This record gives sequence, structure tokens and C-alpha cells, in this order.
Amino acid sequence: MERADVLRRVIGILTEAQDIRRAAEAGEDPEAPDGTAGVATQLLNEMLPSISVPADASPQQVATLVAEALGPALHTMVSGFSLAFTSLAIAHDEGRTGVSSIEVLQELALEVEAGTYDEGP
Repeated sequence: MERADVLRRVIGILTEAQDIRRAAEAGEDPEAPDGTAGVATQLLNEMLPSISVPADASPQQVATLVAEALGPALHTMVSGFSLAFTSLAIAHDEGRTGVSSIEVLQELALEVEAGTYDEGP
């Protein structure tokens, strides 16, 4: 999955989280009404690889296999969340009180669509 795709999903996850929070604060059920998996679950299902571990593998071998398999995907996801967090933090630090977090995420989404973050996995 390319970096821009991950960033789109991260923005979706953060937007969905805000919707869930608003629903919970309003006393509503924050679950998806149609029972579908959330954006976070979809991202994890698509990015995390299956891991085959030999039955006779030592704990160290298991740890190595898991780290090698999950490392790249986790790095890409953490990088996406870090970029989104940094975008939100910069808006806060600049005192942009007239801009909501959703608007900051929308600005980031427009940058992603413009190809700003197309480089790299």
C-alpha cells in the first residue's frame, strides 16, 4: 500500500474517531449502524501480513519472524499518524482557532490528493 493510500486511511480513521466521539457525547450508539468494520479495522486487515511460524520455532525465531513481517507495515502506519498529528499540532501552535480539526484534516487530504506525499511506501 502506497504512502498516499495510508494517509487517506489515517485521515479517515481520525475523522471516524471524531464522529464516534460526537455520537458518544450525544448519548448515541457510536457503532456503525450497518455493522461494517471501521476504517481502522480495514486498514489493519489490508496492511498486516499473514505470518507463518514453523511449529518448532524458538521464541527468538518467532519474535524475529513477527518483527520482520510487521515492521514495514507498522512503520508506514505510524508515519501516517505522525504526519496527521503534526498537521493538527502545527495548526494549534499557530493559533488557528478559527479552523477545526476536521478542516485541518481536510487540508491534509487535499495535499495528499495533490500528490504531495506520493513518494515512498
